[in-house]
Amino acid sequence: METTEYDVIVLGGGAVGENAADRAVQGGLTAVIVESELVGGECSYWACMPSKALLRSAQVLRAARRVPGAAQAVTGELDVPAVLARRDDFTSHWKDDGQVKWLDSAGISLVRGHGRITGPKEVTVAGQVLTARHAIVVSTGSDALVPGIPGLRDVDPWTSRDATSVKTVPRSLAIIGGGVVATEMATAYAGFGTAVTVIARSGLLGAMEPFAGELVAEGLRELGATVLLKTETKSVKRVDDEVVLELGDGSTVSAQEVLVATGRTPRTGDIGLETIGLKPGSWLETDDTLLVSGYDWLYAVGDVNHRALLTHQGKYQARAAGDVIAARANGVPVSDAPWGTHVATADQQAVPQVTFTEPEVASIGLTATAAKAAGYQTRVVDYDLGNIAGASVHADDYKGKARMVVDEQRKVLLGVTFVGPDVADLLQAATIAIVGEVPLNRLWHAVPAYPTINEIWLRLLETYGRP
Repeated sequence: METTEYDVIVLGGGAVGENAADRAVQGGLTAVIVESELVGGECSYWACMPSKALLRSAQVLRAARRVPGAAQAVTGELDVPAVLARRDDFTSHWKDDGQVKWLDSAGISLVRGHGRITGPKEVTVAGQVLTARHAIVVSTGSDALVPGIPGLRDVDPWTSRDATSVKTVPRSLAIIGGGVVATEMATAYAGFGTAVTVIARSGLLGAMEPFAGELVAEGLRELGATVLLKTETKSVKRVDDEVVLELGDGSTVSAQEVLVATGRTPRTGDIGLETIGLKPGSWLETDDTLLVSGYDWLYAVGDVNHRALLTHQGKYQARAAGDVIAARANGVPVSDAPWGTHVATADQQAVPQVTFTEPEVASIGLTATAAKAAGYQTRVVDYDLGNIAGASVHADDYKGKARMVVDEQRKVLLGVTFVGPDVADLLQAATIAIVGEVPLNRLWHAVPAYPTINEIWLRLLETYGRP
């Protein structure tokens, strides 16, 4: 049995694992990625990129129809096969040749197959034993969680992978869940003309500001979707070519397909955790250097550590982990200072996220409720985005809302949420303000260009008043 030694072994070749390996190599170490599917991972082939490609065409069409002059030029309907073909291009038709070429150019080795930890600093894959001089990085991601609703598994439900890789759009789709995947796929399929029914146990986007879920529910209904809130799915069965869902009140919903979007579970059930004293199928708890608690050689980045299940946040963690592994290997002191290059402190209170629904939701930091629960003395400032001059130019009858949550003691921002058409690009300014802890009296000097929707910053500050 052949044994190959590297400085760093990365289990999982998605975007997060690639970043961890790349930073380790840039730090002077050798690294190998072990991947059982496609190099590039979930984001490239079944999540971020294909889902946004599915959403974009209908979004552009709706945007044109909101502006007189452009609206009159739109004479046709959405070409769904063309949308799917564009999605296929974004996924490289589910081939990873380009990603493998990049690994080679970056000096990162690749071993294909299902890797399992078989001892400290040891991974076995396809009969080959790999040993790590310094670290193993677990970057295996997560899978869709299928809840134990009676009959659900028997009807072969869709998960997010099925929804983003579909070859033929169903005539009707029931979606169980109310989070980001549920609302984004509801938006995409409603745009295709599919009869969509969303069934959520509480409201939509429950981890965000309440008005975000309310405006998204309104937007989905305007697209023709049925949105059932505070509704439980009791059982599921297939009758002929339809899936029938029995709801908590005894009523039923029928659809050609059912998508389960109720959360994620760590992909750690069969990677050998039991050989090093950890529980298979568990989330891996880490410190801010991404070192797994109780180990000096095991790191976990991305979804698998349950810190922030977002690709960009996982890549941020991976950069920190790769840097800290290289630093420790080379005997360089690791900075544990806030916002140091070797720590992932932004996972705590500065996580930016865009939900590509209709309307979009762009958020960063703590909600008003979370800030209060954390013990901050806060003030909440809301403003109607439709009253911004740039918004009225952007689209007729622009509807949206902005909120900033202020730490009254330090006079800095704790959280910002924008909801409205095309608000995604407003988010980075909010992210910089929160991460940089920019005092409000300095934000007054960050003058927004007129007439753009960025003028919302001036309106929020004026509503707050001089600090």
